[in-house]
Amino acid sequence: MQMSQKQYHIQCGPGDVGEYCLLPGDPGRVESIAALLDNPEKVAENREYTTYTGTLLGKKVSVTSTGIGGPSAAIAMEELAALGAHTFIRVGTTGGINMKVKSGDLVIASAAIRQEGTALHYAPIEYPAAADFFVTQALVNAATRLGYTWHCGIVQCKDSFYGQHSPERMPVSYELLQKWEAWKRLGVLASEMEGATLYVVANSLGVRAGTVLSVVWNQERKAAGYEEPDNHDSSASIKCAVEAIKLLISQDEQG
Repeated sequence: MQMSQKQYHIQCGPGDVGEYCLLPGDPGRVESIAALLDNPEKVAENREYTTYTGTLLGKKVSVTSTGIGGPSAAIAMEELAALGAHTFIRVGTTGGINMKVKSGDLVIASAAIRQEGTALHYAPIEYPAAADFFVTQALVNAATRLGYTWHCGIVQCKDSFYGQHSPERMPVSYELLQKWEAWKRLGVLASEMEGATLYVVANSLGVRAGTVLSVVWNQERKAAGYEEPDNHDSSASIKCAVEAIKLLISQDEQG
C-alpha cells in the first residue's frame, strides 16, 4: 500500500523510489551500484539509509543501503514497500562455510537460517525464511550469463558478527560452536546478517526478495590450510543483481 507522506527513516516520499530495489548494506556501495543505472540521481540520505533512483529498461529502479543487521534492513524494506516497491535484491558480502565456497565466488541464497531476532516480530520461528523463486531464478540466470562462479542454497543469518568470529570468548560459546558445527554438517553455504530478516518481512508484506552475496573469505578453508586470499571486490554481485533486475523487468512486462 502506497503512503502519501515521506517515510521517517529513509526520508523518501511518493515518486522517489522505483518498484524494483537493490539493497546493499554499506552506504558506501550505493553510488557504485547506482552508476549502473540509467540517469541515476541521489534522492535521500539519512542515518544508514542512502537512496539513489534511476532506470533500467525504462523502469524506475532504486538503490537503498540498509546498514548492518536485521532491524535496519527491515525498516528499509517496510518503508520502500510503503512507497510501492515490490521487488528487492539484497546485494551483500558473506563469509563461506561450505568448503566448496571460495573467496571471490557468488552465493545466491535460496533460503536462510533464522539465527537472528528481527523476524520473530513478524513470524514464529517455525516459519521458513525463503527467497522468492523467480528472483532467485533471475539471479542464477544472470550469474550464469555473466560467467561467474556461483553457488545457490541455504545461508546462515545471525545478529552478531563477533559471535561468529570470536565464539570461544562468548558466555554462550557452547551454543555458538555446536550450531556452527551443525551448519557445516548440513551443507550451509555461507554466513551473513540480513537475508533471513528480509525474506520473512518480504513474505509478510506480500513482496518478493532475493539475495546475491560476494564471498569475502571462507574461514573453514583457511583453517584447513587452503590458500584463501580475502576478496573485497563486490563488482560481480553488483553486476549480477543489476542483470537480474533487467531479467525480472522483462519477465514482468510479459506477464
